Order: sequence, then structure tokens, then C-alpha cells
Amino acid sequence: MTVAGVRVGVDVGGTFTDLVACDAAGRTSALKVPTTPANPAGGLLNGLTAIGRAAGRCASLAHGTTLVTNAIVERKVDAVGLVTTRGFRDVLEIGRMNRPHLYRIDLPAKPEPLVPRRLRAEVGERVGADGSVLAPLDLGEVPAIVERFRRLGVESVAICLLHAYANPAHEQALRRTLAAHFPYVSVSSEINAEFREYERTCTTVLNAAVMPLAARYVEDLVARLAATTGAIPIHLLHSAGGMMSVDAARARPLTMAMSGPAAGVAAAAHLARALELPRALAFDMGGTTTDVCLIADGVPETARQRKLGDYPVRLPAVAVESIGAGGGSIAWVDATGALKVGPRSAGAVPGPACYGLGGTEPTVSDANLILGYLNPERIYGGSIRLERARAERAFEPIQRRFGLSLLDAAHAVVEVANANMQRALRLVSVQRGYDLREFTLIAYGGAGPVHAGALAREAGIARIVVPAHSGAFSALGCLVSPLRYDAVQTHRMRLEAWDGKVVADRLRGLESQCLTPLLDEGHPAERVIVKRSADLRYAGQNYELEVDYDGGTPDALRSAFERRHQQLYGYATGESVECVNLRVTAQLVGDALALGANGAVGPAPAVGELRAYFRGSGTLAMPRYERGALSPDHAVAGPALVEDEWSTTLVYPRQRCRADRLGNLLIEVGS
Repeated sequence: MTVAGVRVGVDVGGTFTDLVACDAAGRTSALKVPTTPANPAGGLLNGLTAIGRAAGRCASLAHGTTLVTNAIVERKVDAVGLVTTRGFRDVLEIGRMNRPHLYRIDLPAKPEPLVPRRLRAEVGERVGADGSVLAPLDLGEVPAIVERFRRLGVESVAICLLHAYANPAHEQALRRTLAAHFPYVSVSSEINAEFREYERTCTTVLNAAVMPLAARYVEDLVARLAATTGAIPIHLLHSAGGMMSVDAARARPLTMAMSGPAAGVAAAAHLARALELPRALAFDMGGTTTDVCLIADGVPETARQRKLGDYPVRLPAVAVESIGAGGGSIAWVDATGALKVGPRSAGAVPGPACYGLGGTEPTVSDANLILGYLNPERIYGGSIRLERARAERAFEPIQRRFGLSLLDAAHAVVEVANANMQRALRLVSVQRGYDLREFTLIAYGGAGPVHAGALAREAGIARIVVPAHSGAFSALGCLVSPLRYDAVQTHRMRLEAWDGKVVADRLRGLESQCLTPLLDEGHPAERVIVKRSADLRYAGQNYELEVDYDGGTPDALRSAFERRHQQLYGYATGESVECVNLRVTAQLVGDALALGANGAVGPAPAVGELRAYFRGSGTLAMPRYERGALSPDHAVAGPALVEDEWSTTLVYPRQRCRADRLGNLLIEVGS
């Protein structure tokens, strides 16, 4: 029996927890509540209570969180014991030879190893790169390892044996033995079945490190939800932009890293497809960070490896570039006397000075309030009224340090923040061979629509879309993200020696890994789309490109690889091509979420006026409009402020804004 209620998407951010509810008729509503950093589930439950009063009982929950990311970046994780092949105890310490920054010789060449040497153990065994067993596993060494780890307070164990991606038998035997003694065991052949020993070990260890934290959070959330709303289906967002089951999240919690940014990108890709935008940039500026991602033909760019807290992580993820620039980012002066903004943030507690919650340092939000870009008479986030006097006091040290007027000091902070974000936009576009002038900027997050106009003008972007529910857009992304599972396994083979039968057997095994959790939840196989691909490279190259594989000929694979290589790097050599990895993705095809319609008709009257400062134009009178009153046939000329319950959109001078039929704001930037 289906229980009546609303589907709810939740994104727990560093400052606010955003929620979007969708009822059976497709009507959506959104709200924000302050995040409770000491108890992340508390803010979520507060939001569910509030949205229950507004939209109805929660019938299912789709959830994204930065909990795992923050724990790794801040190193707030439990001790991990590492078990590896004899002779490879120091892989984490040796790492890679490349420096973190070519010209910064003052930086340490390598980060601290994730596991101290006293917590690394070796066992006798050896598997070859082809999967052959060269030396059997000596389980007789395990009792001493167990006793040592217990004495040192280890709760979570990572197992990463040499070439286990080719033959996981030894890892599985170790897992069965260690699972009797430790509640959390992470096995490399299940987490990242790829070659590259250092990266695979880092990924497995990080997964083990966050297993206790994730398990406690998920179990607490499930129990508290059951006590308040009753048992409901819960899915969590992973970094590739899909949802997964609670059980999958417990086993592979590292996949939740970057799930917050992935949610916003999923929503931006959904909107890009709805508006038929061939090129788009997702621009999410929240209270703590700014996240940008390139979307081509409605599909976000993906990355197979990224750094998390200085350590490589090899898991599928949307290719988001994150920087520490948000509304709560703190302005400060470095040792050389330069003005900096971020990455340190005032966060939710105490928040920017203008929130009146105890913050005293100048932030980007304080600067926007001083410049007139935010309305001091409006209540933000459902509970926060901005206090200009507190923001002005916070800016006094900046004024004294540089001898600036209040407006110039605030504008300088905004310009520095914008310059940081401009670099991120160029990193995901221009540095990958794209022309920014071909893109539409999709701006969301609490602060994104305030800064988008200035960024687009500087970058030469002609059009901005501020989506409906822009202040809680990442939560909407949780609702539009499908159930999805990914699997990968290293398979080394030159295309000249391609064996279709062997490849088909390997792919069937990967498909089974991906399909099993979907079928276990009762989803019919005919509603699952399976995608197969191969990582290819010129023989001898260090890195590879992912190419779709539909069972075609080696020549077809080669042609697809060389087209992609030509597109990215401008050349193709015709040399020998080899396969490195095989990949499978299984994605559930669900009912598409219909975006809401804009029912406003005719011109909307201004509801008030603010005076705002713009460099080059001075202080100008700026009308304010209610977003819900703007209709598709009414254009608003900048400067203007468009407000809704949860966000503010700033239309800069010489820009024009109108609403479309779906409730999005379309801003024409002009020259």
C-alpha cells in the first residue's frame, strides 16, 4: 500500500540545511533551516518538521551531505589499521614523486601518511598482475595483527593487497577472518578494483576511516526518522550524481564525499536538458564554498580521481571544482599585506557579523549588505534578519588597514571573492579547451544569484539562468538524481589483441555488482539502463580516457578514442592503443520530475527600493521585485533586486531580467 505524502530532497550544507518537497501532482516547495554542525541529523529533522507543516508528511527521503568530506578535510576520523602485502607497508609514505606546487618549495613535498607506521601490518602472500597466485596467503599471521590492532585502539581496518584487483581471493579470505574481530573492514577490491597501488590504498584507507562516522550518522538518522515520521525509504546521494541505498552507504561511505556539490550539478543538468542548453556552467555559491562544473549537452563532466584533503581518491565523481569562497567567507589580510577572502568561513555558527549571532569578522555577506545588494528589512533563511550596523563595525579593521571608505572596503572584498570564483570558472572551461562565450551560467545557492551578474560580465558569458528554488537547488538535485551504481576493474589488453569473449565475461561480472542492489530493492530489470565503457590510452601513456563500449569492434573503439583525444588535446597519433580498465554503470529510469509552471501575468510593480553601490556607476536607486510576480512577458531592467523567500537575485546595471514559463529567471548580460 502506498502511503500518501511528499518526496523530500535534503542537502545538509555547512551553513544551511536545504529541503525541497514534491507532491504527487508535481508541485514543489522549498525551505531552509540552519545546519546544526554538532548534530547534523538535528537540522535535517528540524527541516522535515517544518516542511511537514507546509507541504505534508514525508513519504521518502533523498539525502545529500558534506559530512564525509568535512571529516576527511578536517582529519576528524578514527584511527585505521592497514593490512597489506609483505614489502609494501610503506606505500602510503612513499606516495608519488610529483610536488603539490611546482614553484612553492616551502610546501612539504608530501602530505602526512594517512596511517602511521605502527598501524600498518604486513602478511605473507603474493598475487601477480595477471591474477595468478605466486605465494599463498598465510592466515597464521593474522592473530598477532588482531592483538596488536586491538591494543592500539583500532576499530576500522583497511585491506589492500598487491594486485588484488586482478584476483581478490586473498583479500576476501582476510576480510572473513578480520570481520570477526573488527566492526568495520574495507577491502580494496570492492572499493577501487584498479591498478595504481598508492591511489588504491589511499582510497581504501579513507573509506575505512569514515565507516564508523557514516554508520553512526546513518543509524541515528534512520532511528530518529522512524520515531518521528515512521519507517520511510531513504536513499543517499553519492559523488557521481546518483542515489544509493543505506546499506551501500554503510559499506562505501567514501562515495558520499562531494555528494552536496553533486546534487546541485544533477539539478543543473536536469534544468539544462529541460531548457535545451548545449553548454552550461553550474555555479553554486553557498555560505562556505563555491562549486562549479561544466555541463555539455545536459551531461555533467566527470572525473575518475580527485584530491580530498591532500589525498587522491579514485571513485567516480562529477568534475566539480570547489573553492573556499561563499557568503560566509571571512576577509583577512595576509603577512604580505594583501587582502584575502576565504577559505575560512564563519559558517552557520556564529555566521556573518550581520546575522547578529555572535560573528565579528567581515564576510562576503556583510560586504553585500553594505553595498546594498541584500535587503536589511527581509528575513532570510526563515529566521535571520540582517543588521547593517554590525556589518559596518566588522569592516572597520579593513577600512583602517587600507585607508578605504566603507563602500570601497566592501567592494574590494566582493571583487577579491569574485576573482577567486572567476579562476574556478576558467579552470573547468577555458583550461579544458572551451570558449566561455558559448555557455549559459546556471547560478544557484544562497549567494550565487547575487554574484552571477558580475562574474558573467567579466567572463563574456551572455546569459544567466537563476532556477526556481535557487536557494535550495541542491536539495532539488537529490530529487532528480536516479538510483545508480558504478563498478570498475582493471583489465590490461592492447586493442590488437582484443578478446571480445574475455571482455564480455568481465563486464558481466561488473554488471552483476551494479544490478544486484537495484534488483534487491525490487526494481524491475527492464527499468535499468546499463552503460559499459573502457578506459583507453596510447600504450605507455600515464593517463587514460573513458570511451563508451557497446560490444563493437576494436577498430570502432580505437576511432572513438582518437576522436576524444583529438577533441581534448588537439591531436591523435595513430599509435598502439591499450585498454586499462572496464567500467559499468547501472541506472534506474524513474518518473521525471516535472518542473513547476509560472502563472504570473502582466508587468509586476516594484515593491520597494534600495540604494546600491556599483563601481563605475556610483550609488543608484534600485527597485525591488517579488520573484513570484514576474511574468514571461515582463522584462526588468537593471539595476534591480528580485527577491523570494529564500534567495536574492541581483540584476546589474545594463542587464535585463525576465521570468520564463518554468519560473526560472533569465538574465541577459549584454556587453
